[in-house]
Amino acid sequence: MTDPIRLAKRVAELRACSRREAEQVIAGGWVRVDGVVVEEPQFRVADQQIDIDAQANPGQTEAVTLLLHKPPGYFTHQDSNGEPALQLLGADSLWSEDASGIRPLKMHFSRLTVCAPLETSASGLVVFTQDWRVARKLTESAATVEHEIVVEVAGELAGDGLKRLNQGITFNGRAPTAIKVSWQNESRLRVALKGAQPGQVAHMCEAVGLKVLALKRIRLGSMPLGKLPPGQWRYLRGDERF
Repeated sequence: MTDPIRLAKRVAELRACSRREAEQVIAGGWVRVDGVVVEEPQFRVADQQIDIDAQANPGQTEAVTLLLHKPPGYFTHQDSNGEPALQLLGADSLWSEDASGIRPLKMHFSRLTVCAPLETSASGLVVFTQDWRVARKLTESAATVEHEIVVEVAGELAGDGLKRLNQGITFNGRAPTAIKVSWQNESRLRVALKGAQPGQVAHMCEAVGLKVLALKRIRLGSMPLGKLPPGQWRYLRGDERF
């Protein structure tokens, strides 16, 4: 028996590489210990069999973006009640029809930025990303990104209510730069709104006599929610853009 050492040290010896590169290879899911993938560089090993994938490439551990179908009751910003939506992200809740070809790694669920958060009571598409380009598009350029939202309402719409909604009702001191509201059926509105903020749609509806019962975001920019089931997520594919 030999004294246990960190897996990163053993991989660095086997690959004749730096400790940093060894850590990247391990975090990238390229290393097996006695046949089991281990992604923690600090994992202690002694006489176990260490196998490193011949195609191991630290450069392939690129930043990822995760698309989640958030159910009601989960929050995406800290000052809310309920359960954090982040806890829905894990290998077990990856949509079975994910077509990205990306292997789920533990590193994909850390250092994530939530973009375009939703109210705790709302459901629909939420974006978590490690990619600064996606974060910039959905935060710094948020005012130009259109949200498509289906709103279940109750109450009596004011006589000029639909006209007022389409003209834009001020929220937090600003009127929407672009908005289109129409009836989807007798109890549901479809709202297409650029730069939507949490609470804005409910405020608009209340201003014209309607109470929001449920709210679901079905599109963000050019990215639809599609068939993604509630509580599950998928990777943003390389050919997809917001």
